[in-house]
Amino acid sequence: MPVSAEVKLTARHALRVLRHGPFRRYVIGSAISDTGTWMQVMAQGYVMSTLTTKALWLGMANLAAGLPMLALTMIGGSAADRFDKRKILLITQFVQIALAISIGLLVMSGRIQIWHILGFAAVLGISNSFEMPTLSALVPELVTREEIQSGIAIDRSVFHGSRVLGPTFGGILISAWGTASAFFANAVSFVALIIAIFTLPPRPKGNAEDEEKRNSGIKDGFRHVANDTPSRAMLILIATQSVCIFPIITVMMPLYVRMILGLGPDRLGALMGASAVGSLVGSIFLIGLPREKRVPLMIACAVGVSGAIFGLSRGPSFYVATALLVVNSLGLATNFGLASTIVQERAPDYLRGRVSAVFMLSFVGLMPIAGLGVTSLSDFIGMRTALAIAALIYGAITVFVLARVRKQCAQPGNCETQIGTPAPASAATV
Repeated sequence: MPVSAEVKLTARHALRVLRHGPFRRYVIGSAISDTGTWMQVMAQGYVMSTLTTKALWLGMANLAAGLPMLALTMIGGSAADRFDKRKILLITQFVQIALAISIGLLVMSGRIQIWHILGFAAVLGISNSFEMPTLSALVPELVTREEIQSGIAIDRSVFHGSRVLGPTFGGILISAWGTASAFFANAVSFVALIIAIFTLPPRPKGNAEDEEKRNSGIKDGFRHVANDTPSRAMLILIATQSVCIFPIITVMMPLYVRMILGLGPDRLGALMGASAVGSLVGSIFLIGLPREKRVPLMIACAVGVSGAIFGLSRGPSFYVATALLVVNSLGLATNFGLASTIVQERAPDYLRGRVSAVFMLSFVGLMPIAGLGVTSLSDFIGMRTALAIAALIYGAITVFVLARVRKQCAQPGNCETQIGTPAPASAATV
């Protein structure tokens, strides 16, 4: 069926992507593993807030994790194209198990220090530089090309759904057995994803030309994005979120709750869970969203995010802050999911790992710089003023960029030649 006769997806039609056995098993394993990861994120943020009151140190932890990713993510994307993705993912899971157990032991013994967290963050950054582009390239291989939007939406829904459960479970564990228990629980949670990875079939071999292209240089990923205007616009969008918004949510939130709202770790966990609800709703909403409605929705979400962060800068009550974080996370999750979908749909199969790596660089690659920038600005001019400035800059850049590619993003990319393309072997295996 040609692209001109593209099927209009409905949510019911889109959810059929779960009929693929490998994808379904991956989703289950990922849900359990991601829940454990968010338990550790919540626990580590709380540990850091007890070790320092300086936002800059939180930014330094972000820098320690981000610099290896900035240096190695493109290598990780190239490896994802050239080698067996299953083996890459297994190695990264075992590395992260060792990290979770190690930091848990330090917390339990009371010997944890800031430099420990910085060191573990650096090793985690090395692992993530291979894991993240590999996972981004894996999901489209487990479904058919016309199901990429649905597959990514479900994958992101699972990720954000785990954000609802993870901090809640983490808070329960910490209250019952201490902070270290959250790190040990995260180590155990990786087992589910490891089992799922073992059940995935190998990537089907392409023709000789495609296999040769898989071994081409890292520059090909940058070249594709540079030559494709919608893909380039999506990278600018994500880069702007990384610089202006994500440091506020992922780095500064423990100090925001403690210093601006004057609340404790129980409220921090509640705010993180509420924020995750918005992300989950935003991800689910993408399932079956018509192509022509993508950019208008993204513009609306950008305005909502900008308004929510500006509202947080006014130091509202706990309940108003909760509502603003729901709006903010809904907008961020929607825009991230749609940007990822647009980039993945327009990427050739043989180049998907490197294009995923370029996309990841626009997100995690800029986080070290952004983390230091926003946190340093907060220490210099005050957290409230820093949040207001970040909100206004984000809104202006994002709306301008999206408005320029509205028509192009409503049209299929060059790689989407047929909507009725047969499923790859991995997707067809049930």
